[in-house]
Amino acid sequence: MLEADKIFAGSIPENYDRYMVPLIFEPYAADIAQRAGSLKPRTVLEIAAGTGVVTRALAPKLSSDASYVVTDLNQPMLDYAASRHQPDGRITWRQADAMALPFENASFDLVVCQFGAMFFPNRISAYREAKRVLKSGGHFLFNVWDRIEDNVFADDVTKALAQIFPNDPPRFLARTPHGYHDVDRIRSDLEDAGFSEIVIETRAEQSRASSPRTPAIAYCQGTLLRNEIEAREAGKLQAATDYAAAAIEARHGSGEVAAKIQAHVILATAGEA
Repeated sequence: MLEADKIFAGSIPENYDRYMVPLIFEPYAADIAQRAGSLKPRTVLEIAAGTGVVTRALAPKLSSDASYVVTDLNQPMLDYAASRHQPDGRITWRQADAMALPFENASFDLVVCQFGAMFFPNRISAYREAKRVLKSGGHFLFNVWDRIEDNVFADDVTKALAQIFPNDPPRFLARTPHGYHDVDRIRSDLEDAGFSEIVIETRAEQSRASSPRTPAIAYCQGTLLRNEIEAREAGKLQAATDYAAAAIEARHGSGEVAAKIQAHVILATAGEA
């Protein structure tokens, strides 16, 4: 992962929430919120919360006296998430780095993270931080994307952009969001961080959009792929988006489109410190 792969700013948070969230994140947010709610946690920490799709799904499932701390490394993403959420006295919004969480040991029953682990510079260190702030017997619940070939629109866009920039194809999607999919490695990293009772489930869903243009805009303008496109040729973002849309239309049709997305959902238990 490159250092630039972590900075969500400018218009990216709004485009991310408008396009990416309904396209690929909402089905998994509902799933992870259901799993989290079934654990009946009283104290919850969310890391890498993005624009708050999990927060919106999970908050209604928590008890009235629960405490829910929602964090993200990027203040613009966190600000956008807070602006989308109804006032809720149980929720605290706080900028925080998953690599150095500003919380006391054994503070939470549950740490939850949707599609953030792929962005951690050192995953074992981040997992140790999650374990540190968990109470004994607490749970770490998170998900990561499977390989890009099992996430069809992301693969379509990546291949289309390689046609436009053959000498330097933008590889953000394959490199980072879809770059941490080996379940044996994930399990080993968690074990190295001190977690036990690790359960990993691979879950397929459908990504749906009203037109081929929606996933093209979502990936090209609502993710850090935008920065890679603009870095290669100033003013080429719209043309690149148009080309990606045409590629998706050629494969999936001109009306409503649907394609497979796939992720791993992981639940790990924190033992004694």
